[in-house]
Amino acid sequence: MTNVPAEIVCVDCGGECRLLSYPPEEGFRGGDIVAYRCVDCLDRWDVELTDDDISDR
Repeated sequence: MTNVPAEIVCVDCGGECRLLSYPPEEGFRGGDIVAYRCVDCLDRWDVELTDDDISDR
């Protein structure tokens, strides 16, 4: 199964953003849009994935 980062750093406050999007059955692919929410400032980030963002684990 392919995975994307479960957490990223918030660009606005430096807090922790957690993944909101559920993985599709076929797994994530480059070009997919995933959503993250910051636990500190509650900003939402929609990120377009590249092939480098996806890892096999």
